[in-house]
Amino acid sequence: MNWTHLHLALNHIPVLGTLFLALLLFAGWFKESRDIQRMAFCWMVSLMVISIPIKFTGDFAHEQNAESPWLIESYVTPHEQAADQATTGIFLSGILAAVALFKSRAGKEVPPWTTWATLFLAIITFGLMVRAANLGGQIRHTEIRPTISLEGQ
Repeated sequence: MNWTHLHLALNHIPVLGTLFLALLLFAGWFKESRDIQRMAFCWMVSLMVISIPIKFTGDFAHEQNAESPWLIESYVTPHEQAADQATTGIFLSGILAAVALFKSRAGKEVPPWTTWATLFLAIITFGLMVRAANLGGQIRHTEIRPTISLEGQ
């Protein structure tokens, strides 16, 4: 396994993880389950921690493929910028989840604002993750790149 393969394999974790954890957090709120909410917060913090090194695999993958004839830099830069935004989103979500865990320690109730703020940020982060993944896919998959319509010209 090389850096590119590792990058492609691991990046599914934060993309799908943010969606799953947002749904889990919503379910915890809906069922009024402190345990489910706390579990979602714990996993959000974990996702934050593992997302940071996952992002760096992209840097190594880029270095590994920098001289490849198929690599078009104009597709790499938007993906890298989108990945930075998505990583920032998951980092902020994780920090907010850690605040929620701290505030709900020792049997205290989970403050509702932490649940809603984390849920909102997780949904935004999921969108950022999907955008970064799509832009990353365009680097190698020409079939998903935007096309210019020549009809009517």
